[in-house]
Amino acid sequence: MIRLVIFDAFGTIIAPRLPVYIQYSQTFAPYLGVLDSDALKSAFRVAFKQLQTEKPNYESGAEGWWGEVIKRTAIGAGADPQAVDKSLHEIVPRLMKRFSSREGYKAFHDSLPTLERLQAMNIKSALISNADSRMRLVLDDLSLTQHLSTVLISEEEGVEKPAKELFAKACERVGVGLDEVVHVGDELDADWRGATRAGLQALLVRRPGLEGEEERKEDGEDLTGVDVVSSLLEVVDWVQRTNGGE
Repeated sequence: MIRLVIFDAFGTIIAPRLPVYIQYSQTFAPYLGVLDSDALKSAFRVAFKQLQTEKPNYESGAEGWWGEVIKRTAIGAGADPQAVDKSLHEIVPRLMKRFSSREGYKAFHDSLPTLERLQAMNIKSALISNADSRMRLVLDDLSLTQHLSTVLISEEEGVEKPAKELFAKACERVGVGLDEVVHVGDELDADWRGATRAGLQALLVRRPGLEGEEERKEDGEDLTGVDVVSSLLEVVDWVQRTNGGE
């Protein structure tokens, strides 16, 4: 019997309103000029992965962490390093603010209807995100918080998915057993494997769409034995079937 559905945030219930590299480009332009879109896209991915490795879970603070990502992205895309250093004190706060609200993010079209349908079925919802505390502001601004029984943010908890303790803590806070929960997310390791290793059932989200917009596919991924859904409304159907059609 499923009593709780835990959702991931990025790529599952919310997404950038515009691709991140475009939003960076728009913010960079007044200070650094127009940078090549493909170069920005590549530089952001490299910088983000580097910081995830060098300083996991926003070590030393979210603003400093993102400030370094922003700096490396701009320079990696061909911006003049001196111009970057000169303007970073204005660029970083602007981007931090932008990605703290609906200006930077949107809810997927099926996010709110799914949460409302689960609520009507007396199924609780929660969220676990490898994010900094601004995620709470985003969820509030998108009117999602009110539908969530609890929200766990990795920066606040001091640990990231796929750590078992995050999943266990969410279940404990809501007051349900591990066998009464399904976790839904778009990352094979952090979400699906993390949840199943913690003793939960799990569904992997693979939305159709252009790469970098809605679809997420990891290099060399093997989805053998993985339960995959293409929309969140399929999660509702899955819960109904699992609960015997209730």
